[in-house]
Amino acid sequence: MDTKNTPHRSDRWQPGLWWRMTRPAFLLLTVVGCALGTATAAACGCGFDPVLALGATLLAVLAHAAGNVLNDLHDARNGADAGNAGGIYPFTGGSRLIQNGAVSERETADLAKALLLVLVPGGLLLAVKTGGGVIGLGLAGLLLVWAYSAPPLKLMSRGLGELAVALAWFLVVVGADYVQRRQFFVIPASVALNFAAMVAALLLINGVPDAPADARVGKRTLAVQLGPTGAWALYTALTLGAHGWLVVSVWLLVPPMEALWGLVSLPLSLFAAGGLFRHRYQTGQLRPALAATVAATLLHGLGLAAGFAWMGWQR
Repeated sequence: MDTKNTPHRSDRWQPGLWWRMTRPAFLLLTVVGCALGTATAAACGCGFDPVLALGATLLAVLAHAAGNVLNDLHDARNGADAGNAGGIYPFTGGSRLIQNGAVSERETADLAKALLLVLVPGGLLLAVKTGGGVIGLGLAGLLLVWAYSAPPLKLMSRGLGELAVALAWFLVVVGADYVQRRQFFVIPASVALNFAAMVAALLLINGVPDAPADARVGKRTLAVQLGPTGAWALYTALTLGAHGWLVVSVWLLVPPMEALWGLVSLPLSLFAAGGLFRHRYQTGQLRPALAATVAATLLHGLGLAAGFAWMGWQR
């Protein structure tokens, strides 16, 4: 089926399909990142404006959704998803909507453009309400959204995808804090490093089942370049590093003691690392490790956010 030139059909071009194209389960990562940034500001006594928090979260989620749609589009164009027989849905291999004929490449590109167009006026309005720093954060975020998948940079194909997503979710946490605080501060930047490392580890382990298909089309992800054992080693370093930095930063008196609630995710990360090591050559058996990684990443961010929210409640 020629998915690129399939004509538009109004009976399938509907909101429910748009929603599926954004890979909604993964959008929770951005919601949690925004909750964390909002909580760090509240804990420092900078107040809590629910309308601004909601607006910042909505824009960040739209940017994440645009990134997911663009990723599906470019993985369809380079053949990575079409040739991926080892993906573990819904964790890897994209949404599969183009490959299953539910949408065309053109429709996917149109949705990505629409999402990006909505972000521009929304970001400017948020900047008017909160400060010019939002513009810089937004532009950097949009650059990462585009550069991750799209040529000529296509960072995901050069082993730089994990770095790109780490930077993106670092900006999510710092940006959500900025919207409330109206300035940049060291505490949200410190805990944003933890969350960013966890998100990078999530992308890395998701790339392991996709590595054979990616390699065949010249998509040189970190999982392809490092191989199964190297990917496991880096995954373990990222997850242990995230938890270790949290302990060290609290010891250095950067975030408060309540931030240690983020350590609740450590057992899940250790379980996932063990599963990745055992099944690194039998990637069809990685589903438990993939699920545990998603849960650990969300739980890490929620644990941090809950600790800061508790501190703010006590003020």
